Amino acid sequence: MHPYRTHACGEIRPEHVEQTVRLSGWIHSKRDHGQLLFIDLRDHQGVTQCVVDVSSPLFEGLEAMRVESVLTVTGPVVARSPETVNPKLPTGEVELRIDAFEAQSRAEILPLQVNSDEDAGEETRLTYRYLDLRRDKMQRKIRLRNAAVASIRRRMWDSGFQEFQTPILTASSPEGARDFLVPSRLHPGRFYALPQAPQQFKQLLMMSGFDRYFQIAPCFRDEDSRANRLAEHYQLDVEMSFVTQDDVFSTMEPVLAGVFEEFADWTGNRHGVTRAPFPRIPFREAMLTYGSDKPDLRNPLKIVDVTEVFARDDVAFNAFKNVIKKGGVVRAIRAPEVGERPRSFFDKLNDWARGQGAPGLGYILFQGGEGKGPIAKFVPAAAQEALKTAAGLEEGDAIFFVCDLEAAAARMAGLARDRICDDMGLREAGSFRFCWIVDFPMYELDEKTGKIEFSHNPFSMPQGGLKALNTEDPLEILAYQYDCVCNGNELCSGAIRNHDPEIMERAFHLVGYGREVLEARFGGMLTAMQYGAPPHGGCAFGIDRIVMLLADETNLREVNAFAMNGQFEDLMMAAPSAATPEQLRDLHIRVELPPELREG
Repeated sequence: MHPYRTHACGEIRPEHVEQTVRLSGWIHSKRDHGQLLFIDLRDHQGVTQCVVDVSSPLFEGLEAMRVESVLTVTGPVVARSPETVNPKLPTGEVELRIDAFEAQSRAEILPLQVNSDEDAGEETRLTYRYLDLRRDKMQRKIRLRNAAVASIRRRMWDSGFQEFQTPILTASSPEGARDFLVPSRLHPGRFYALPQAPQQFKQLLMMSGFDRYFQIAPCFRDEDSRANRLAEHYQLDVEMSFVTQDDVFSTMEPVLAGVFEEFADWTGNRHGVTRAPFPRIPFREAMLTYGSDKPDLRNPLKIVDVTEVFARDDVAFNAFKNVIKKGGVVRAIRAPEVGERPRSFFDKLNDWARGQGAPGLGYILFQGGEGKGPIAKFVPAAAQEALKTAAGLEEGDAIFFVCDLEAAAARMAGLARDRICDDMGLREAGSFRFCWIVDFPMYELDEKTGKIEFSHNPFSMPQGGLKALNTEDPLEILAYQYDCVCNGNELCSGAIRNHDPEIMERAFHLVGYGREVLEARFGGMLTAMQYGAPPHGGCAFGIDRIVMLLADETNLREVNAFAMNGQFEDLMMAAPSAATPEQLRDLHIRVELPPELREG
């Protein structure tokens, strides 16, 4: 007999009755019934109830074992009596009578309970992550992650992609976040960077003739932590040669939709999934209609522009007129069938808006054939009819307003759209709603410096090519850039790449990078383009975010086996840690702490 187990703890069934088996696992729970001691033994596959009689010489030793101690038990499988069958367990019709046991490892008193879903607090959970991971709900989520990644790999292989591994130690690249730098011992004063993404390498693979690349790639970004952002994350990185934007979409939509359909009912809520082709929404339309470039399409409400109505001579609402004269806009959201709701519904929304820094959330309620509310008296009947037409209003509907400069108005209207939706209970339940956001601006203006910057991926192809870069206002140039969004979460970012060195040089020139900078920072790729580069494009889907949605979680740490806290500290491994003087000397580095951290 095997020294540790003949079966896993979740495998024992009625057909094993009268067989002598050996199981190994953790003590999940103990129940002392006086004459009998019951031990639930757990491993990765499940739980089996084991029992020993008080008359057994093993009783005292087993009674002394704490939960989470590791045991190997041997004995016959017996059928439970009908009244003791546990239908909640696959092994619930049988139990193991312990004839022998060996303690493989004795557990100390636990800092958190493994056999309970009670939240011990994030600090405790991350410090003792190996205990947290033993809990059933964490085991299920990590198994989900493994299964989802395996499914993605199969689908990519079936679509003709080859899997590659690209370097982890590489050069710094302007991907939009800070790099994690790694000092070089052999090259004093010089640094590697951990990749924010394998961007240049996957493009170089296309220039090397491999046509279809993918990788489950680790990526590193030294940026502020959020619940949906990690310092280290994994992405399904994809690149294809001789493709248009439409080709990328038609190739990846079946992969993404297929994975979500495969695991849609993991939480038991039976989710519907958007069928291909996914809706495609231009960036500017998304910002106007949804107030966000990550719209949640489960929310049926839409934003409309009503600036012209409030700019009319017969409208006397000066609070809006004065903002419009300064270049501002008025955005509006229809709230359907709210006529029977109490005044508190409107007051709460107004208070919420003030909490967001807005002066309030003005509205007009159309009830009894007329407009009502604090703004209605400033808007004559003809202008009210114009509002009804613009927003598709009907009897009993209300319309809420946001007035500000365009960017601020879009943001606030987007927040108000979601708040009104949730207060009214309109968000579609049990669904994954996908869309592509397309036609991103190639450039944007940095409000702090007043300089033009890349708004998305610097290696993207501008729409209109070199001619657009030479003749158009940079802030009006669109790029072949796109994001895939699901339920208000950005799952993917991608682009058709710039494969022409002349276009690349001009694109970087517009943000202040000269030829010498290009050669210093991207010399390998720039040189490769000069030896024949195919048109190519791709994207990268966030593995962590995909699993987070499938698991119905809101925090990426819940779907990663080992995660840092909100300050990017690994509480279990005590990282980051101070380097020893010997390590610093080898790296030719001296630490200069900020004043607030210096001793004395």
